[in-house]
Order: sequence, then C-alpha cells, then structure tokens
Amino acid sequence: MANTKYIFITGGVSSSLGGGLLAASLAKLLQANGYTVALQKLDPYINVNSGMLNPYEHGECYVTDDGHEGDIDLGVFERFSASKASRNSDVTAGRVFQNVIRKEREGAYLGKTVQVVPNITNEIKQHIYRMSNSDRVDFVIVEIGGTVGDIESLPFIEAERQVRYELGRDRWMSIHLTFVPYIAAAKELKTKPTQHSVKELLELGVQPDMLVLRTEHSLNERSRAKVGLFCNVQPEAVIELLDQPSQYDCPIVLHEENIDGVVLEKFGLKPKQDADEALAGWKRFVKTLHNAVRTVKIALVGKYVELPDAYRSIREALVLAAAHYDHRLELTYIQAEKITELNARQMLEGLDAILVAPGFGQRGVDGKMQAVKYARLNNVPFFGIGLGMQCAVIDFAKNVMGLLDADSTELNQAASCKVFDICADEKSAFGFDGTMRLGAYNTRLKEGSKVAAIYGTDVVSERHRHRFEFNNDYADRFEEKGMVISGANADFGFADIVEIPEHPWFVGTIFHPEFNSVVGRPHPLFLSFVEAAIKYSEK
Repeated sequence: MANTKYIFITGGVSSSLGGGLLAASLAKLLQANGYTVALQKLDPYINVNSGMLNPYEHGECYVTDDGHEGDIDLGVFERFSASKASRNSDVTAGRVFQNVIRKEREGAYLGKTVQVVPNITNEIKQHIYRMSNSDRVDFVIVEIGGTVGDIESLPFIEAERQVRYELGRDRWMSIHLTFVPYIAAAKELKTKPTQHSVKELLELGVQPDMLVLRTEHSLNERSRAKVGLFCNVQPEAVIELLDQPSQYDCPIVLHEENIDGVVLEKFGLKPKQDADEALAGWKRFVKTLHNAVRTVKIALVGKYVELPDAYRSIREALVLAAAHYDHRLELTYIQAEKITELNARQMLEGLDAILVAPGFGQRGVDGKMQAVKYARLNNVPFFGIGLGMQCAVIDFAKNVMGLLDADSTELNQAASCKVFDICADEKSAFGFDGTMRLGAYNTRLKEGSKVAAIYGTDVVSERHRHRFEFNNDYADRFEEKGMVISGANADFGFADIVEIPEHPWFVGTIFHPEFNSVVGRPHPLFLSFVEAAIKYSEK
C-alpha cells in the first residue's frame, strides 16, 4: 500500500452518467501505460448486497469468483480490465452499517459513542485500503455511486476527504463526472449545473482535480476554459466525453482527450510502455464492432426483457463473440410470458439461435419451455443458462421421456417427478452453508462431449448463483433418451452442463458463463454458440 495511488470518481448533476464506465475506461488506459489497477464500487444503498434486488431496480446481479452478489458495474470493470473483482470490489452503505452495528453489539468500541464520523467513515476507509494490501497495485480507482448532494452518499464523500488528509495530495486524486445539458431553444450548452455540482463538492471538502463532462454536443475551448476557471480545474484537466456509438469506444476517445496523460502527470509518473501499441487490439475490436457487414440474429427469451440491463453480461458476451467472427449482433429480446404453444413458431421463426435466460420463480417459465421445445424440434442452436437449463431438462423429461409430471421443486413443490431439487441433504453432507451455490466451482467435463471439445480441457471453473440442482437419480434415464450430462461438479457430482449430442447445438449450463467473457477473450461457449448460429443462418 505504501506507493499505491487512489483515484476517486464522483458523479454530479444527474445519475446514470456512466461512472462505472469511466472508471473501467481509465483502468484500461492506465493498464495500457504499463500500470496495475484495482477497481472498487462504493454504493450508497442500504441493501447489504445486490442479491435480493429485483433486476428491474438496477439491472443484473453480478457474481464474483468468491461468491459476492454485486453491482452491475463489476461486470464493466471485469470486461474492460480483464482483472477479477471480489467481495471487496463492491461495498454498500448497508454492508458498512451492518459491520459497524455488529462490532458495537460485540463490544468492539468499548462502550464509546458510535457515530458516522469516525466509525462509519473508518469502516469505509478500511474497505478502500484493503484494495491495495500489497505493493503490486499501482492505482486503486474508487467509483462512488449516486449523485453529489444526495444525503446517502455523504459518508462516502467524507471518507474520500479523509483519505486525502491521511495520504496527502500526491497519492490522491478526485475526478468529478458531470452532465452538460444542451438547451435546444437557445442552441447552447450550459455549464452552470456543473459549476453548482462542483460547489456542492467543495462544501464537502473535496476539490476535484479533473472534470469529465458528458455531453451530446462538442464543447468549444471557450466553454472548457470557463468551466476550468469557475471550478478551479486546469483547462487540460477538463475532459470532454461525447456520447459514443458503443461503450467500447470510451477508452479510445478518452485516450484521445489525454485523460491518462493528465492522470500520470498529476502523480509525477511517466508511461512504462507505448499505450497506443497496447491499445491496438482494442481498437481492432471496436473497428470490427462498427464495420461488420454480416449480421447474426439471436433471441434472448427472459422475463425482465423490458430492462435490457437485467441481462447485460449475456448481451455483452454475445456482442464479443459476434465481433470475433466479424459479425454484428442483432439481439431480439422476447418476453417469455408472451410465448405460447400456438404462437411459438411465429415469434421465433427467422432467428438464427435462441438463448433462454436465467431467473428465479414461476413467472414466464411456460413460455421459456415453449422456446426450448421449438429450438429442440427445429434444430435451432439453443443455449439455456440457469433457469434456462432447468427448462431444457423439464421439457426433455416431459416431451421426450414421457415423464408428464416432471418439474422442478422451485416451480412446483407438489410434483411427483422432481428432475430438479434443492438437494439439501447432499449439500449438508458436503459441508455447504445453506443451499445456494454461489461463486466459482470446478466442473469436470465428460470426455468426448461437445463442451469438452469447445473448452479444450477437462476441468473448468465457472460462477454459480442457484439453489436447485439436477436430480442425479434420473441421470441414466436422461442419457438413455439422448440428453447427456456433459459436465458435473468436480467435488460433489452435481450436474452442471447438459447437452443433446444429436442436435446441432443444444447446451444448458446451471452456471453463468457470461461472467467470464471479457474483451479480447470471449467465452468459449458463447463463441461456439454464435458460430453455430452463423452456420444456421447460412443454410
């Protein structure tokens, strides 16, 4: 920690400006300059983590290797930086308060009054400093969620101020991300909201070193100079971030704005390698993303499709795989509740592949199983993830094996043929704390299976977030009828992957492979799935 530099990113004027995207883009650029970076999200919500949040609230729940259920921004961090997030990469106000109250109940404060300052802020700082437990981390980039001025974010801003007080300005930097609105009637960009946002930040004891201005129209030099003057920020540290055609353009345009150069100069550092050379692969990927002529059409069947961010990692995994094959992804979101036996063909015909998304609970399951059935009968490439795998297994049991009462305990506790069950006794015997499988587990692949060929190895590590397991009592009967368990947990034997060898591409995984797909290294299952979709489209 002795030499680690800390960069804090706050948001002002409006929410949803892309603080996580800015943090991830800056991390990518610092890596391109030869430095090591760790990323952290501090969230003002009272929720302890994202595990209990409805996806309609803030999008998908992102799962880390160590089993943390985190904010959607962790996915952006990992896809851009190719580094692993952890439990400490995402800290909420609820978790901070919970820890402080637990310590108070245990007598850790020796009967003293427990207050926001110093107890809450000290707890926040402990999480921040923990990101650099070794000198191997050159920079820690901390995104503080919410908008400056919100009452719930005040302890986090105060903790940032205290970090500067403790470490000094030579190891601390503040970047303030704001929005510059365009008034169409006046045909003018207005910087006044940014000035007031910085004023609020100053009142909390934080002077930003850099401003990043989100805008729909380019700022002229006069406007930049004005913002710098009124906000006490050097003109070269006033960075413009125009709306981009894709999130993957952001590192490139920010590099053109010299954001990484300004950051390094602030800390008295120089590049360790040629950043342009290091970004060459990224630029090729973005060029392919924008210039691909051929299109692959894939359906995503789910129950939260009205908010695409509920499936962001799946979408991005498909985007990365399509770009790998020089194709543009055309992703059609289909509400599972709208699919019936009568209209399944009408809703799914003409698509090159079908992905049935994960989720919890009964809503939309009937439609998901109709999508599975359509893909199975019509040889359309199919990928089922989480509950999507459950639906694939149930459909096969009912319609191929003749087990008409086949179901999952999650969906029908009264079913006499539970092909998916909670398996509480088995998990207890293996020492599980509770019944949820969370985080990374090893899966042993079946020799000669499709997935073994796709991965090119016999053991893989993937991230799980589910409570119900395939009932191994039925394993032999499924295999006799043509659905193979091609991957099982290496330690406990739970089925992790099923496939139908006679189908062109039909795979279900109980785990979430989308969380292991990053720029420059698309996940093998998504690559193979998209390749199968492209072949299907060419028939």
